[in-house]
Amino acid sequence: MTNTTNTLEHVYNAEGAQAIRESYEGWASDYDADNIGNGFRLPTIGAAFVARHVPNDEGPILDAGCGTGLVGEALAILGYEDIVGLDISPAMLKLAKRLETYDRLYEQNLGRPIPEADNSFAAVTCFGSLGPGHAPPDCLDEFIRVTHPGGHVIFNVRPDTYEEQGLRVKIDDLLAGPTVREVGRSPNFRPYLLSEPELGAQIFVFQVV
Repeated sequence: MTNTTNTLEHVYNAEGAQAIRESYEGWASDYDADNIGNGFRLPTIGAAFVARHVPNDEGPILDAGCGTGLVGEALAILGYEDIVGLDISPAMLKLAKRLETYDRLYEQNLGRPIPEADNSFAAVTCFGSLGPGHAPPDCLDEFIRVTHPGGHVIFNVRPDTYEEQGLRVKIDDLLAGPTVREVGRSPNFRPYLLSEPELGAQIFVFQVV
C-alpha cells in the first residue's frame, strides 16, 4: 500500500493541470485501497449533505472531480439517478465507469469552462478537488452557472489552506452577491479517521438563487 501522507503531498504539490493529471494517473490503481484503508470518509459525509439538501427526484447531479466514483456510488445507493461525472484523470474515470452508477463520464480540467449548458443540474458536488494545486476558485462560478435556480452547489475546502488559495475571498464575494445564498456549512472535521490527523475539511452548501 502506498503511504497516504506521501501520496497526498505529491498531488497537492503538483503544479499545473498536467502535473495533477499525471499524479492521479499514477495513483489511480491504489487510490481506493489507500484512502479507504485510512478511514477516508469525505465521500460519504459529502453524500450525506447532498441527501440533506437535494431531493433525489429533483434532477441530474454533476459530480465534479469524481475520481474513482466514491461519491457517485454513495449517491446511487441513496437512490439518486442521472449522475454525471467528470475528472482530470482518465485512469480514475476508467475505475469510476466500472461502478455503473454514472450516466455519463468525461475528462475535464476544472480550470476550464465546463461543457454543460446553463441551468442543467439540480446540484453540483465537488469533494476533494479544491485543495492546494487543484481546481481554481473561479470553478465555483462554473458550478453555479450549470446549476438551475433553487439547486445546490456542495463542496469542501481545506480550512488550513483555503485562504491562501483565494477560496475564502471567492466564497465571501459570492455570498455577498446575487447568485447564491449559504444554506449549510459543516464544522471542521477530519476527512481521514486513521491517518492525517492534522488534515481538516469543511463542507459548504450553496443554493443558487
